[in-house]
Amino acid sequence: MLTFRAAERSDVPVILALLADDDVSRARDGAVSESVDAAHWAAFEAIDADPSNELIVACAGDDVVGTFQLTFTPSLSRGGAARMTIEAVRVRSDRRGAGLGRQMMTWALDRGRARGAAIAQLTSDKSRAEAHRFYESLGFAATHVGMKRTL
Repeated sequence: MLTFRAAERSDVPVILALLADDDVSRARDGAVSESVDAAHWAAFEAIDADPSNELIVACAGDDVVGTFQLTFTPSLSRGGAARMTIEAVRVRSDRRGAGLGRQMMTWALDRGRARGAAIAQLTSDKSRAEAHRFYESLGFAATHVGMKRTL
């Protein structure tokens, strides 16, 4: 049974380890320098201070075993429907395959409804075929093409 709470500053090292614990992230991010570390702390502070963002940890007892970030965006499209973006979903590698991801996503979707979001959206790296099947099993559909550009 998982419990969910807003991440605290003391959770940041564990969250960063969760985010780095897959082949896609390792290839993308490489080693963490001191300047990147400072950027992580600044990002946490900005997320924590912004009521439109929630950095969540999933706990089994006292252990953080998963994380995700929710961002709530008001929109003029779709009749003014608010959107919830789910990002950086990770389950600790030794706990994968036990249904924790499903519990996390169910909680996130319930949280979105509670905050008045009409749409939940996420992106997933093209190489994560297993993750795509997982999200589809939760009712997500690949209806759009997502694009990114480094600034």
